[in-house]
Amino acid sequence: MEGITLERFARGLTDNLEPPVRKHLKNVYSTVTLATMCAAIGGYVHLYSTLIGAGLLTSLGSIGFLIALSLTPRNGKNDITRLALLGCFAFLAGVNLGPLLTLAITVNPTLVIHALMGTAIVFICFSLAALYAPRGQYLYLGGVLMSVLSMLFWLSILNLMFGSRLLFQVNLYIGLLVMCGFIVYDTQSIIDKARRGDKDFIMHSLYLFIDFIGVFKRLLIILTDKEAQDKRKRK
Repeated sequence: MEGITLERFARGLTDNLEPPVRKHLKNVYSTVTLATMCAAIGGYVHLYSTLIGAGLLTSLGSIGFLIALSLTPRNGKNDITRLALLGCFAFLAGVNLGPLLTLAITVNPTLVIHALMGTAIVFICFSLAALYAPRGQYLYLGGVLMSVLSMLFWLSILNLMFGSRLLFQVNLYIGLLVMCGFIVYDTQSIIDKARRGDKDFIMHSLYLFIDFIGVFKRLLIILTDKEAQDKRKRK
């Protein structure tokens, strides 16, 4: 039974995706894994080293590397340079998560592992949903997700004045759902672009990496907040 299930699973991917698209996705997910490892190293450096820590310079640096990558189009000869730019951006993104990681570890050292495992499960499930869905089924989500994201941004600005816990939680949970939606949308968008000849796997992996970090950050905040609230109730 297990063999039949795995066979059907593999056949579903084969039927939905052409060989060139499957090869492109393999490059994309390999690069996302590499970027995630760079981010993990960045978080580790912030936590356990005095070499570099999260701050204004690391935030500006991550934006700078992101802009540099966006302004460096692929020409077939600069993949190593662009991978280095992506790696530097991912590393600084991990460093910038340092204060949140420190807070989570202070509350409960296992929360980071739980958030990472939860993020991996969410990422895999929503990616598979996009891979198995009919061609272009979720591409309409782009405009909706950007509109909701814009609304959440202004809601967070508004909450700076009111300091409402309810608004904070609404922003957090809806933001998590939005990032899950972006995983589906970006995956199908990458497939569609690959079919039209766009094989820039580095830029495509950047989209999914940002989605991954977005889910991880919000999930870690939710778990940390819940654990902190439970500790207060037990006292």
